[in-house]
Amino acid sequence: MLGVALERFCAALRGLLAVLVGALAAPVAMQVIARYTGLIPNYLWTEELATFLFIWVVMIGSMVAVWDGTHFDVRVLPDARGPLASLLQDGFVLVCVLAFGLMVAWYGVDYARFGANQRSMMMGANKIFTHVSVPIAGAVWAIFAAWRLKERIDAWRRSQPRSAVR
Repeated sequence: MLGVALERFCAALRGLLAVLVGALAAPVAMQVIARYTGLIPNYLWTEELATFLFIWVVMIGSMVAVWDGTHFDVRVLPDARGPLASLLQDGFVLVCVLAFGLMVAWYGVDYARFGANQRSMMMGANKIFTHVSVPIAGAVWAIFAAWRLKERIDAWRRSQPRSAVR
């Protein structure tokens, strides 16, 4: 049941990611048109808005990538052949992602507080709107990695004979 909820949450993140990428196209297009055609004036706030949106695109994209198992994973050893070796190999990566996510979430809170005391130059927006993406991403990385680790352990247990698991 928790797995279904996490899958739905990740699907919502994917939808939000699509909306943000679409929204990112507008200020970037305005910048390109202003710089190379002169048809519209150079609006400086578009660069800040593009940066704010891009930060969220990167952070949400990394959350989705952790769920999909396509982020934070570099194979320096050949893929494991047996179930236990596979669990150890994947488990090591997931434990590292979990620990890193918890660390980013913990220290990201102070980073968000730091951002709460700042304003962007052109838009005048409070920078907490971008800084808060760091602890949120760290917490989601940790949750997703913990769930994937649980799934790997469950898969390993199912692969074992009944008498060996007890």
